[in-house]
Amino acid sequence: MILIVDDKSENIIALKRILEKHKFEVDTALSGEEALKKVLKNNYDLIILDVQMPGLDGFEVAESISGYSKTKDIPIIFLSAVNVNKQFISKGYASGGRDYLVKPFDPDVLVLKVKTFIKLYEQTTALQNMQQVLVEEIEFRKQAERTKDEFITMASHELKTPLTSIKGYMQMVERSVDRDLKDDAKKYLERTRQQLEKLNILIDDLLDTSKIASGKLEFKNRVYDIDPIIENSVDIIRQTYTSHQIIKTGQAGVKVYGDQIRIEQVILNYLTNAIKYSPNSTEILFDVSLLSSDEILINVTDSGIGIPKDKQEQLFTKFYRVEESSNRFQGLGMGLYICAEIIKRHHGRYGVDSEPGRGSSFYFTLPVYDNKEQAVKP
Repeated sequence: MILIVDDKSENIIALKRILEKHKFEVDTALSGEEALKKVLKNNYDLIILDVQMPGLDGFEVAESISGYSKTKDIPIIFLSAVNVNKQFISKGYASGGRDYLVKPFDPDVLVLKVKTFIKLYEQTTALQNMQQVLVEEIEFRKQAERTKDEFITMASHELKTPLTSIKGYMQMVERSVDRDLKDDAKKYLERTRQQLEKLNILIDDLLDTSKIASGKLEFKNRVYDIDPIIENSVDIIRQTYTSHQIIKTGQAGVKVYGDQIRIEQVILNYLTNAIKYSPNSTEILFDVSLLSSDEILINVTDSGIGIPKDKQEQLFTKFYRVEESSNRFQGLGMGLYICAEIIKRHHGRYGVDSEPGRGSSFYFTLPVYDNKEQAVKP
């Protein structure tokens, strides 16, 4: 769009007629002050500016436009019937003009100049946009490289920790066997098993994250009763973490459509996180309820360290770990990310309610299976 600025309406009408004849979209302003307001509000490809105007003259308007970052590259053509000597023409270029035409002017020459300057402006804008995209792409790649390096460092550390423990416990087992201390050997073997389980979880998380990134995380969906899956998951945690009490309340009493192994994976992750991040508590609350006839709510509540409000939105993103707890607790920061992807694939919702020092409630929902058409959902 072209902006014509002139204090005489007859000049505007004449110019507008010429430009609209060549299919240009035109806007107008009858003063320098009005022009500045419009330039800040709208986008223009070119400005045709009269020099001699009451209030702000053309030179002052051009200097103001050139001073704004948003408008500094808009080409300006000055028109003047009075200020035609070299001093004023030089001032026009110095104030930001691209050309200076003296009235009366040849309409065909004006149209050619308008076309040329608009084309140059469009090319300049396109180049600037390309440059910005390249800058953003370079920064994105740098950030991705930093994230990759940080993840490799973190993964190496997290994988090495259980391996170091396993090596130490196996040495203790050997010594106990040599001394015929069977009870001690059993104790160290059990600790070895626990560390192997931690290592297995870390490796599974790595594999699942890779599959999600490549779109290859498999789901074997079918219709099934949700309550047995919940009971089985809770029982696994009770048997594995005998030091904690899982207090389960409620029942769903409905069927769902999905991958029961993946849903069990989410429940196990929620429960193990609750135990992991509440070291000074031995009770975990697990509640199942129907929010409505078509949605199940599963809620896991602990009395642990809690999570600040400003960190809660990032909990379900890849590789994220709350800084305050990352040095105290093992993990790759991928468990909740994987859970979120699984829940989304089941058309459910997820989230957390938490306060620092007052524990956390992690929840997710699943749609209730109610007809055969639902079974064909992806």
